[in-house]
Amino acid sequence: MRLFLSYLWMYRRLLLIVLTPLLLLPVPLIIQTKEAECAFVLFVVAVFWLSEALPLSVTAFIPALMFPLFGILPSKKIASTYFKDFHLLLTGVICLATSIEKWNLHKRIALRMVMLVGVNPAWLMLGFMFSTGFLSMWLSNTSTAAMVMPIVEAVAQQIINAEAEVDAMQINSSDGIHNEVFELDENSPEKNTKCDPEKHANGYSNGTVALYNPEKCMADEEHRADTCNQQEKESQPATEKRYRNKKDHMMCKAMCLCIAYSSTIGGLTTITGTSTNLIFAEQFQTRYPQSTEINFGTWFLLCIPITIILMILSWIWLQWLFLGFNFKEMFKCGKAKTEREIASAKVILDEYKSLGPLSYQEIMTFILFLLMALLWFTRDPGFIPGWSELFPQYKGYATDSTAALLLGILFFIVPAYPWKRKTAGNINSFDYAPLITWKEFQACMPWDIGILVGGGFALAEGCEVSGLSQWIGNKMTPLGSFPIWIIVLIACIIVTSVTEVASNPATITIFLPILAPLAEAISVNPLYILIPTTLCTSFAFLLPVANPPNAIVFSYGHLQVIDMVKAGLGINILGVLVVMLCISTWAIPMFHLDVYPSWAPVIVPTNTTALVTTAFTTGM
Repeated sequence: MRLFLSYLWMYRRLLLIVLTPLLLLPVPLIIQTKEAECAFVLFVVAVFWLSEALPLSVTAFIPALMFPLFGILPSKKIASTYFKDFHLLLTGVICLATSIEKWNLHKRIALRMVMLVGVNPAWLMLGFMFSTGFLSMWLSNTSTAAMVMPIVEAVAQQIINAEAEVDAMQINSSDGIHNEVFELDENSPEKNTKCDPEKHANGYSNGTVALYNPEKCMADEEHRADTCNQQEKESQPATEKRYRNKKDHMMCKAMCLCIAYSSTIGGLTTITGTSTNLIFAEQFQTRYPQSTEINFGTWFLLCIPITIILMILSWIWLQWLFLGFNFKEMFKCGKAKTEREIASAKVILDEYKSLGPLSYQEIMTFILFLLMALLWFTRDPGFIPGWSELFPQYKGYATDSTAALLLGILFFIVPAYPWKRKTAGNINSFDYAPLITWKEFQACMPWDIGILVGGGFALAEGCEVSGLSQWIGNKMTPLGSFPIWIIVLIACIIVTSVTEVASNPATITIFLPILAPLAEAISVNPLYILIPTTLCTSFAFLLPVANPPNAIVFSYGHLQVIDMVKAGLGINILGVLVVMLCISTWAIPMFHLDVYPSWAPVIVPTNTTALVTTAFTTGM
């Protein structure tokens, strides 16, 4: 029996792939309508996306296979849904991200922002959070977390080493011993042989922290470090080897989690910051082509308060949960720096100095970055005419992807070495090379996300053409009797829960075609439901597998799953509350959420409740 169960577990994905279509097949065979056939495809794709029985991008091709077979969409038409304006915008953004990462501009920005806030542990963590959040606005949250974590790890390592040295000096001074090499183990009979702290370049240590070694070396000088490490492994528990006390362990946990959370929260701020924002923007424009509300500028103005509020609340929550929130120590003026703070400042300063002076490549990348952001903000700001008004005969032709492509192409044109340069000690003649190459771009381009998003567009198109979207909306019409804030809250809680076990892009792709018809059916501005739902889809904070930044920080070995669950639950609750605050206050005048828009279709009510709701919201 055990062997049989082990085989079942081994082939669980294959069984899921085979059984899911077979168990759902009675739906289109019995009902025999286009809505039922589309629902069958939707259920199969949803199960595969949630379970990841197949790779997400492979599952995204299922609508292209099944819709033509069911007669819902012809193959040529559905193929066109797999490449949209979204993909052009993504291409331009990845060109920027490639250049930033290639020339280490992201590392310079992060270190400079941390240096500005000081080296007090609490303020240091806040500095890391805001620098990580800022980078995540323009880079993927995965690459941001992967870049910042080694810096955080190096700082944590140096802090703990410095504390160990301070304690050793105090012990030696109290015993009348003055030795440059600090003795940490008073119980050891060997008083004159020590190990040096372990060191790892750039803070990388395969998920472990390099700390001051508290054991004595028992061999010759040339083998001292290796012998010491072996003794340490044999004689000490893992926690004692890595942390001198619980406070050090709590500090490492808090610093890891602040990077994971801020890399996700920062991405909320811009349309290009997360894949879920991009998917929402493209699906929204596809479903409501007459709408002009959503663009880079309006989204930024909407979400920057959310990001700032949630970042500060997350910082307070992590401080209270792991380190304790001592206002007196944090805000005391004129206080001398501790050894911990001096060590932190030294690590950060050394890391910054290792970058050398600001290079020409970094300057050009930063200039192109500013130009891209400027063009995004000024295309159609709303309160003043934008540059798109220069082409009145082509209104709506230029989008954010136009600006992204313009600047993205320049990264392949601007020379990386405009002057003569030395290579291997020899002066070479001028050799033209752009800021980025196509191979470097390909290495950074998330093709799987592009295919996944295309599958979502295909699924949404099939739901619309088959009539499934309208059928779902009509069935949800009785929800119009509830206050709108309750509907929004329920939707936010559902997507926040689902996104913990499913990928964020898959979650938003599944729920957008369902929630948009719901808003239309109850005559509520679709943005009232879609904006908070989109934002909450990014709140995957509970588990290491919930999103890549969580997995990255978890791999460093400081955290246990229960730590992430306790901290993430609080951040999830705070995130939903902040989003509800936004959608109930400043979002209403920005997008006129209290009025049913003219660009949304008018759904004929099917019962008295819906009729009353429609009359109230539209002023009929």
